Amino acid sequence: MEKLQDLTLLNKFLFDQTMDIPEAQEATLQIVLQDEEIRLMTPSQTEKEIRTMPWLRSIRLDVFSVDQNSVVYNTEVQAEKKSDLVKRSRYYQGLIDSSLLEPGCISFNQLNDAYVIMIMPFDLFGLGKYRYTFRTYCEEDKNLELQDGAVRIFLNTKGVNDQEVSKELIDFLHYVEKTDDKSAETADSERIRKIHECVKRIKSSEEMGVKYMQAWEEKIMEREKGRAEGKEEGKEEGRAEGKVAGRAEAILEILEEYGKVPDELCDRILAQRSLEILKEWLKVANKVGSVEEFLEKAR
Repeated sequence: MEKLQDLTLLNKFLFDQTMDIPEAQEATLQIVLQDEEIRLMTPSQTEKEIRTMPWLRSIRLDVFSVDQNSVVYNTEVQAEKKSDLVKRSRYYQGLIDSSLLEPGCISFNQLNDAYVIMIMPFDLFGLGKYRYTFRTYCEEDKNLELQDGAVRIFLNTKGVNDQEVSKELIDFLHYVEKTDDKSAETADSERIRKIHECVKRIKSSEEMGVKYMQAWEEKIMEREKGRAEGKEEGKEEGRAEGKVAGRAEAILEILEEYGKVPDELCDRILAQRSLEILKEWLKVANKVGSVEEFLEKAR
């Protein structure tokens, strides 16, 4: 387990606890969107769960917040590169939207503007940019924007296009990756220093230390539970595989009584993983009088 004092903002625990402090989340949004006017209307919600139906997949948002203009923000930190992040952002956007309108709302124009922001220590799109902003445009006329209020932003701490974004954003992304006194002092940004003050309070808090330890223990317990369930599932799979192998061997034993079983047929039987199909083939094998007849009926 990493010490709390050694964590960076790429760690979900430290990120969530820091962004739970209104001034830290406000400062972060102001830096990312370069908008000094952003003020949170209500405290941020960390680990906010959204589920539309009990049988559909839910999501758990890192940080959910709403500003004074009712603009909604979902801010995520993603330390590990995964192949589904783009589709994940789409799913998040859809479920966030589904939770914004009250029952009986007449006009969809009341739907809040919404930002999904992902902070990552890798370049998801490979173009060397610190920031990738996606809105919806018309394919036939790129100047025509579909002004539906939905924006997805992917931030990359490893960007190289220093001339295209603000120095404050660059310093912030570097600070996220290396969250220490030196990075905060080097950055010429009062907002980054404000975030760092919040981080220092968290790292020096005995209560947060206990909370971090409890979160780590819960994570280990969940992992051990998953391993135990996985082992049990593996046993079940092993039993199923044993049944499959047993059926295949029984079929071959019966057929070998009639003579040599062609290699192609032998391979086909041994490669078959469907227990139901093997059951049917076994019934056929018990009723035929030759390998050729089995081939004809099992075809």
